[in-house]
Amino acid sequence: MATYTSGEIAKICQVTVRTVQYYDKRGILSPTTLSEGGRRLYSEADVKQLKLICFLRELGLSLKAIESLLKEEDAGHVIDLVLEEQSKDLHAQLLDIHEKLNKIKQLKSQLDKGSEASLEKIGDISRIMASKKELSQMRWVILMTGIPVTLLQWFALYEGLAHGNWGYVLIWLAVAVPYGIIISRYYFKSTAYICPNCHEVFKPSFKQVFWASHTPTMRQLTCPHCHHQGFCVEIYRKEEQDERHP
Repeated sequence: MATYTSGEIAKICQVTVRTVQYYDKRGILSPTTLSEGGRRLYSEADVKQLKLICFLRELGLSLKAIESLLKEEDAGHVIDLVLEEQSKDLHAQLLDIHEKLNKIKQLKSQLDKGSEASLEKIGDISRIMASKKELSQMRWVILMTGIPVTLLQWFALYEGLAHGNWGYVLIWLAVAVPYGIIISRYYFKSTAYICPNCHEVFKPSFKQVFWASHTPTMRQLTCPHCHHQGFCVEIYRKEEQDERHP
């Protein structure tokens, strides 16, 4: 049966001799036997175990976790479960990294469009980027809930014009009016605005929001802090957040 010294097994597994000695000290890779001169000798099974330890270390597992795994009777099954959890964790880290990279790209893109990269401007961009996902979700909710109401409207008009059955119009009005009130309040509660002049976040009154000129991302308002009048950027910000952060 082939045996290997600490230096030989270290070379095979591409680690240092000190690493092999440390694993021996930790009790996760003990030599199979000792030579007459007291040298540690490792078997083929030890080589496989060291390769497994190195592989698990590359996947990010701690030595403590590896030590516990190697003591399990059904180590193969436990390792499979650990690898599955490690895979989920690494995938989450990867998503987090991609999200941070996208934020950096968006920030660079916004800064390239402007002139001076002031702290206030970066803060505004940060708020806009942070609320982008929530704003999209809110608008998606409005769109999806509005589709049935719109379909009911067209059906009611068709019935009224084609068959003179205007009762469906009354049904549509009974649905559309409460829906319009509810969705308007939902929209108002979920949005706030950034003043481009003083960079403060504020919530205008419902009346101001309702009658203001607007684009898909901005609304023409008067800032209550500096009284600047102009288009302010819309962000996602519930009333509860304003109560916590006045």
